[in-house]
Amino acid sequence: MSQVKIIAVTGCPTGIAHTFMAAAALKKAAEKMDVDIKIKVETHGQAGIENALTEQDIQEAKGVIVAADKDVNADRFHGKPVVDVPVAKALRGAEALIQQILTGEAPIYKAKSGYTNQEGTEKPTTKKGGSIGRSIYKSLMNGVSHMLPFVVGGGVLIALSFLFGIYSADPDHETYNAFAGFLNNLGGLSFSLMVPILAAFIAESIGKRSGMVVGFIGGLLAVETGAGFLGGIIAGFAAGYLIVLLQFVMKKFPKSLDGLKMIFLFPVLGIFLIGAVMFPLMTPIASINEGMMTFLSSVQTSSPLLLGLIVGAMCAFDMGGPVNKAAYVTGTLLLSQGNLYFMAGVSAACIAPPLITAFAVLFYRKYFTKEERNAGMVNFILGSTHITEGAIPFAAKNPIVVLPILMFGSSIAAIMTYYFSVQVPAPHGGFLVLPVVTGALKWVFSILTGSILAGILFGLYRKKIAGGKPIED
Repeated sequence: MSQVKIIAVTGCPTGIAHTFMAAAALKKAAEKMDVDIKIKVETHGQAGIENALTEQDIQEAKGVIVAADKDVNADRFHGKPVVDVPVAKALRGAEALIQQILTGEAPIYKAKSGYTNQEGTEKPTTKKGGSIGRSIYKSLMNGVSHMLPFVVGGGVLIALSFLFGIYSADPDHETYNAFAGFLNNLGGLSFSLMVPILAAFIAESIGKRSGMVVGFIGGLLAVETGAGFLGGIIAGFAAGYLIVLLQFVMKKFPKSLDGLKMIFLFPVLGIFLIGAVMFPLMTPIASINEGMMTFLSSVQTSSPLLLGLIVGAMCAFDMGGPVNKAAYVTGTLLLSQGNLYFMAGVSAACIAPPLITAFAVLFYRKYFTKEERNAGMVNFILGSTHITEGAIPFAAKNPIVVLPILMFGSSIAAIMTYYFSVQVPAPHGGFLVLPVVTGALKWVFSILTGSILAGILFGLYRKKIAGGKPIED
């Protein structure tokens, strides 16, 4: 049988683990199958696009696998059979995704922008850019992905300034330190851009470059009026769909005016419209945003048990999937409001799952395969650096049993973190950000407690299914 060429794109909001683990899973699955498959995977990580697909790659491919939770410019695959799934699905079922391409089950993709192929024709289509819910989720994650570096950089710099003293950045205080003031101001500047960047790249995912411009202005309006991250999210989607509306209204304009539309009409009309739409909404959104902040602050102090249980269960439920991201995005965006407590619990709950598997392997080594032992030891590193996905291979073998164990450990870690009132200024980095964590030792103790207890449970489960007999290498 002749060689079959398949291309794929992977991308996750953080661009650190899921992106590359999914790429590796697809390549491994292609090698294991009985068909001669040549697969090329383009990755969209924090370092940018790697192993980029060329126009020739797209033309020659039998089909495309898009395993991504953010915008990866899928419109270029117009007219090709495309399997469009969340990035986590490539980790759990890479072979099934490839099989859909081989059997011709993949629907033909139709670009939302009306893109046509090089021959100028449009092939019959059965899929149009994915479901509305998935499109909204990917647009939101695209904004979060681009916002994260601003949160991490700004948050850590502000936290570092506090090492010189809690008031060391205040020029009017006796403990003022010029370098601390510099760090605080620089970090604050980075923080101030988070909501505009979030809104800009939500809009960019929908309305491309014109949407990005209008979204950025909408995000600035959200900051200016106190509508915060909630206003930024609404502004991002409003900006993106306003550009789509303008594109529809002007689609019959002569092609000679395309340049004028992009450089003049879309920015001018888009910025005017986002202002007209958002200004009346900003006051009620600001009130809702303030109410949410007050509610979360009260829950953190009055019901840390309930909050930790919810956050822990969400973070370990799908480890990088939509449920996990809901908790993670909330924690990340609350950082922009100065709430460092919520993120502390989220981080603890995200760090715990890989450490749970690592401690299980450490304590019950003989009940794991050689491959699992190696993966378990690596998970000490992955967990310590906030890469939750290291636990997925263990959970995938029996999620019904393993996921509740991981959720139990993550919940303990989050609950203890909230009880200890730990503050974490960065949404990623794991133990690498310990120098700037308020209550660092308590935080580590919370995470290790949850991880060890759940690790023992996981190890006992593996011992039980092995019948108490060691697994031979």
